Amino acid sequence: MSRLDFTPYRRSTVGFDRLFDLLESQARSQSGDNYPPFNIARQGEDNYRITLAVAGFRPQDIDITAQQNLLTVQGKKRDEVDDGSQMLHVGIANRGFERRFELADFVRVERADLADGLLIIDLVREVPDAMKPKKIAVGSSTLKAVETNGDTDSASDTGAANAA
Repeated sequence: MSRLDFTPYRRSTVGFDRLFDLLESQARSQSGDNYPPFNIARQGEDNYRITLAVAGFRPQDIDITAQQNLLTVQGKKRDEVDDGSQMLHVGIANRGFERRFELADFVRVERADLADGLLIIDLVREVPDAMKPKKIAVGSSTLKAVETNGDTDSASDTGAANAA
């Protein structure tokens, strides 16, 4: 097993300790259990989708819990119903599972659907206005929000006016 060493990055960064700890713990906890299989897709700038193959599970068998920065999906094993038949081969997995997904800050679960044996969980990242970048004009004590349309001339005009 290879060990990840983030020491050079830890020396030159401030405030990323949680990220490095998360990466190291993920590398240690890879247990090799691939059940149920899943996909993670990015569907836009701030939209993500997790798709888990959960054939044989009903909506009441699945428990989805979203905590701060952690999404947990659990499938509970159902009791076998005895319909009088004798199983000759059991190839369809009907076992319980637990999948954990670490979420970035400000990522929340938008919705979850179960159809055709696939559990689809849509996620969206919503950064609060207070956390968005702000432009600071030189020589001014006020902050101006960075415009999303790319208009930054107003801040440079203020700086030019203060310099004159």
